[in-house]
Amino acid sequence: MNENDILKIIGKIADREDISVWAIGGFVRDKILNKAAKDIDFAVVGSGPYFAQKVAKELGTRNIVVYEKFGTAMVNFNEFKLEFVSTRTESYREDSRKPVVIESTLDEDLLRRDFTINAIAYGLNKDNFGEIYDPLNGQQDIKKQILRTPLDPVVTFKDDPLRIMRAIRFTARLRFDIDPLTYKALKKMYQRLKIVSQERITDELMKIIEVDRPSVGLKLLDEAGILGLILPELTTMKGVEQRKDYHHKDVFKHTLMVVDNIAKASKNRDLRFAALVHDIGKPITKRFVDGQGWTFHGHEEIGARMIPKICRRLKLPNQLSKYAEKLTRLHLRPIHLSEEGVTDSAIRRLIVQAENDIDDLLTLCRADITSQNPQRVKRHLANFDYVVKRIQEVEEKDNLRAFQSPVRGDEIMKVYGLTPGPKVGKIKKQIEEAILDGIIPYEYDAAYQYLLKIKEEELGDF
Repeated sequence: MNENDILKIIGKIADREDISVWAIGGFVRDKILNKAAKDIDFAVVGSGPYFAQKVAKELGTRNIVVYEKFGTAMVNFNEFKLEFVSTRTESYREDSRKPVVIESTLDEDLLRRDFTINAIAYGLNKDNFGEIYDPLNGQQDIKKQILRTPLDPVVTFKDDPLRIMRAIRFTARLRFDIDPLTYKALKKMYQRLKIVSQERITDELMKIIEVDRPSVGLKLLDEAGILGLILPELTTMKGVEQRKDYHHKDVFKHTLMVVDNIAKASKNRDLRFAALVHDIGKPITKRFVDGQGWTFHGHEEIGARMIPKICRRLKLPNQLSKYAEKLTRLHLRPIHLSEEGVTDSAIRRLIVQAENDIDDLLTLCRADITSQNPQRVKRHLANFDYVVKRIQEVEEKDNLRAFQSPVRGDEIMKVYGLTPGPKVGKIKKQIEEAILDGIIPYEYDAAYQYLLKIKEEELGDF
């Protein structure tokens, strides 16, 4: 079943129930832009939840969530997400994060929408099926590639401050320009985002990271003052200092380049976030050393320690926090391997530390090679490619991604006659170190014999 089949079914239900229903919002915008969409919003001139229940029954699905208080309901059917909303107006009090919702006509509903490009309705009833209703000239703004609010932008942003971030997201995703009056209001009112829940703000930030070229939205967030409000650790990266003959590149600009490089290579949103924060330790560790220039020693460890607090503030999942922390801590290691010597032992340790995220780490490291000097980039990439080749060779030989001692704790306790405690972990660590150093292969028999050898040596010392 395709989107047109869905629309026809909903139109027939609307006629049967004698209710006026319109497809609306991003679905209509993307349809005009010839972009496919699986999320469809519907404006119901009546009860959205009541109509949604009729649709769910017709489609034979029980996958429906109703928000009666807000006059909305969500129906999930196959790959489609269908949201039904009673035509309404909504606004926020000065100090409240919860909207006041009032029933309205379709025209009033369109006026309360965020932008004109999202305030276009698509008829579904028999007498207007497929007709476009566009009283606010949203189609013209799509053609002009301009983002404009239906009402005075101050009123629109006051009603729902999150629209300030949505303006930047749509600009970055669609590569439109923001109408000058809208942009002026955006910069004037961004502090009002403080009344919006952190979860909603973070959701918009992550959607900005998901676009094809995240730097567009991130630059706009910075220029509008919003980035300093939600991620001040990034704004402290800005600026270039020069002393004597030494200068360092703007870390903020470098970070945006890295995130864009990642976006070209991967749609992995978590990896893009890790790229965004991988150098946050640099401003704290920046030092000037005579004869050497600018240094950032230890910035990977400092940055890794900063990430859990940042993720808690942003209300991001613990899994993402640990992932970004790991990649930040390890992001210099592959490059250092190329400089210090690519020994099997060093590679084994890197693979074990990175675990199943080794491929993402290598993608981040490659994206991190940015320079205005093409010869320097070429040299670094050649060194990095050699490291990647050696990692693949060791991986194929040792199968280390889920690494741990082949001899488990219960066997160690049996051989030594121990009860659970630190001694067991210490012995297990010795076996693991022997494998990583290449003293013994990553095999059970070899590890068990090494365990017996450790015991013999200890008895001999005794």
